[in-house]
Amino acid sequence: MKYVIVIPDGCADEPVEELGGLTPLQAAKLPNMDRVAQLGVVGLSNNVPASLTPASDVATLSLFGYDPLKVYTGRAPLETAAMGIHLGPNDWAIRCNLVYVPDGHMRDFTAGHISSEDGAPLIHAIQRELGGKEVAGGVLEFHAGVQYRNILVWRGKSAQSPFVGLKTQAPHDVPDKPVADYLPQGPGRDVLIPLMEASKAILANHPVNQRRIAEGKKPATQIWLWGQGKAPQVSPFSETYGKSGAIISAVDLVRGVGVLLGWHRIDVPGATGYLDTNYANKGKYAIEALGAFDLVCVHVEAPDEASHEGKAAEKVMSLEQIDEHIVGPLLAALPRHGDYRILIEPDHRTTLKTRAHAYGAVAFAAAGTGILPNAATGYDEPNAASTGLSFDPGWHLMKWFLDR
Repeated sequence: MKYVIVIPDGCADEPVEELGGLTPLQAAKLPNMDRVAQLGVVGLSNNVPASLTPASDVATLSLFGYDPLKVYTGRAPLETAAMGIHLGPNDWAIRCNLVYVPDGHMRDFTAGHISSEDGAPLIHAIQRELGGKEVAGGVLEFHAGVQYRNILVWRGKSAQSPFVGLKTQAPHDVPDKPVADYLPQGPGRDVLIPLMEASKAILANHPVNQRRIAEGKKPATQIWLWGQGKAPQVSPFSETYGKSGAIISAVDLVRGVGVLLGWHRIDVPGATGYLDTNYANKGKYAIEALGAFDLVCVHVEAPDEASHEGKAAEKVMSLEQIDEHIVGPLLAALPRHGDYRILIEPDHRTTLKTRAHAYGAVAFAAAGTGILPNAATGYDEPNAASTGLSFDPGWHLMKWFLDR
């Protein structure tokens, strides 16, 4: 049996006026996803427990069949795994966004979708000025990641940590809002806030930012620290479910979850984590991976990015690209391997109205060997709600999907 999971990140949504009162899934032309729904089942899965923040870290763990209430420690540690950064028992990882805050408001949590080539020198400059210093019983390390997504590691010298009980806010969930209302709160704020403030002067006159301004691009005005946590303890997927796996994603967070589960990481040329990602290459590399692994997961960030920018047409376009270049080719290739199953499911909801992640169940479609149809006519939220098939908590869906 071959298994495929396709994750159109954040595609679950509400009816949108701009789309004639339809959700993006309803508005998009998705013949291949609809075919999965018609051949198999459609239902709902609630991947985010009420006590945790709705985001890809929690939701992806749940989607992959792990109870986040037991294994989740924070977002940043998952990304360090993808970056190959080791965390010791006393260390903490903290997400370090490059952001654009020109007037005290979070105008762009991606700093104009800054490229990795522009972002890395900025993080290196912050490391030279702020890294290597001992702060609150630990040493600071700033690591450049992909585009605006970077990591701060606090290497603790003892088991005592200043971050236990710290509350931080994801920058993508406060679009155009005053950042003063969303700064870190509680223990450890006196460590993170001064670092965020100090980064402003370091970045202000950096040659990369000066060039970006001259080119009409948004500069990175500061770092934003959030998503802190220690290294999680997660049992390998092969031990938990008896299957080998491979992960295809342009996002370190999702790749990191896969790496922690023992999945093979596949890097795809042209995969950007944005609307301009190479959808066709993702489909091609997924098909090639089917010969070597029991389960292949393809994650596409584009629908989520479109939601954060409030771009309804682009969200629909990204779904249609996923349908044409990833789901369609996989549906054609899977039967050549014999028995197979395919699951299409976003990790969480990201609404165009709020431009932020949201709680609530998401629609999934699954088809293949041994899955009996439940009379769904297509893949969208109303169809999913009408069938009565539901997984809450969502991590139970993986056992059902793999169970023969």
